[in-house]
Amino acid sequence: MNKNISRIYLENQNNEFVYNKKKLKLSISFNRIAFIFFIFFIVVLIYSIHLVHLGSRKLNTENITKSIPPVNTLYRADIIDRNNNYIVKTVSSIDIGISTKKVIDTKKLILNLKYIFPNKNYSEIETKLKNKNFFYFEKKISEENYEKIMQLGDKSIQPEERLTRVYPEKNLFSHIIGQIDDSNNGISGLEKSLDKELKNIQKPIQLTVDKDIQFLIRDELIKFNEIFSTKGSAAILMNVNNGEILSLVSLPDFDPNKREKIFDKNYINRATKGIYEFGSVFKTFTLAAAFNEKLVEPETEFNDLPKSLTCAGFPIREYDNKIPSNLTAEQILIRSGNIGSVKIGQKVGEKKFKLFLSKIGIIKEINFDIEEVGKPLQFNWGKCPLATASFGHGITTTLLQLAKAYSIIVNGGYEIHPKLIKKNHKKIKREKILDTTVSEKIVPILRKIVTTKEGTASLANVNGYEIGGKTGTAQKSIAGGYSRKKINTFVSVFPTSKPKFVLAIMLDEPLTNKDYIYHYRDGSDIKYKGTPYNTSGWTTVEVTGQIVEKIGPILATKYDEIN
Repeated sequence: MNKNISRIYLENQNNEFVYNKKKLKLSISFNRIAFIFFIFFIVVLIYSIHLVHLGSRKLNTENITKSIPPVNTLYRADIIDRNNNYIVKTVSSIDIGISTKKVIDTKKLILNLKYIFPNKNYSEIETKLKNKNFFYFEKKISEENYEKIMQLGDKSIQPEERLTRVYPEKNLFSHIIGQIDDSNNGISGLEKSLDKELKNIQKPIQLTVDKDIQFLIRDELIKFNEIFSTKGSAAILMNVNNGEILSLVSLPDFDPNKREKIFDKNYINRATKGIYEFGSVFKTFTLAAAFNEKLVEPETEFNDLPKSLTCAGFPIREYDNKIPSNLTAEQILIRSGNIGSVKIGQKVGEKKFKLFLSKIGIIKEINFDIEEVGKPLQFNWGKCPLATASFGHGITTTLLQLAKAYSIIVNGGYEIHPKLIKKNHKKIKREKILDTTVSEKIVPILRKIVTTKEGTASLANVNGYEIGGKTGTAQKSIAGGYSRKKINTFVSVFPTSKPKFVLAIMLDEPLTNKDYIYHYRDGSDIKYKGTPYNTSGWTTVEVTGQIVEKIGPILATKYDEIN
């Protein structure tokens, strides 16, 4: 046992820490001490050489500091989805600039740059070297290329560190998130509407959307845009009881990382900004208004219905001549009868129908979390406009407003406000705006539209999810009339036993596809080849069926939403 070792112990005595020195005996040879000091010297030497090497690659921090704006002017809070997945992040990046006044050998500089960045336009760079005092050569440089370019040791190369807005999901949430400009100001979407908040808070802003569901719905829309050769499409999935939007997709979309020219009309947000005539989905509102005023019951009979009417010299016809002349109110909606809907609308009357549409948010601009929201066109009411509005002709709104209106009609008649921003607030008392019996009467009829032979939406009858809904096929309006191009819509509700979700889908100018194979999802395994008509029943309903098959299990497991 070695002797003479001295160790100092920190001990607790009467709640006070004191040092207690204890002696141990030790005998160490001089040679051993010398060896330890030698090893220490070698380690210090190696470390010093390493520091010198790093110093040769170190940024000119003085220049960087001068060029970087204060961090607080650049910082924007992150944005996450309802499950804490990052949708938007603020990260540090490095831009490489070139100070042309400090260039010693232009040819050598270009040759070195070509070696690292072979795909650059060097004729343009040579022009900048001649005509500019300073220009950015590469923004958001990769770590690998940064190391290579700094090893050149050229004093004209000026790195600038800055905070950068990054969108890791690229196109997935583009119409929701929007974009910022070069000055770090929001110019569209949530980046614009939340601009002040994003610049002044540190913690992430949480949204109501679900990344996984958003991906699946967008993926299906992209697929069917190709199948039906559409101009575009949109979809909204919303909780009917609280207005939380789990998914909002509009196609075409864009990559916010690339600063696309989003003001191109092709990039319009078709889910919130686009104003459309949606056709027969309005027939649900007509019947719901009649139920709300207690003017009809589902079994109320309408007899001797004509095949056409004339209003202000223009004919109103049934889309299908096979629709019987004698129908109940329920059957009128199931079979999507135009004439029957007109008769129901006339019972309600212009004043009450207008008030009803206003209550459920169809004909007035909606207050929403992003600014890209369309305002329905002014509708000039009268006897003929009442007739056409009864079956969805001549009256416009947005897909977002359709989703809201259907939610109110099926959730027991309670007002809801669609939202993208997750809010942790106490449960507030909901405002009752419709009679409870409206939902009790409408929802079973929407279910029959999907499950019965006479209905127009049997392709959406997915086993286990109790889907109900209403189709709409409308001709697109043009100057002086209507074109043959169509807007096809299907607004579905599920589960109909206790409605939780509304899924509104719109296809812009779909065409038929002779090779597409349809299959029924009710367990019958019936298949059908080719699209006979470019109507909603053969397009948007099929899309809905495919989507619910994909997202249904997620909704049933991730959330306690489908019992």
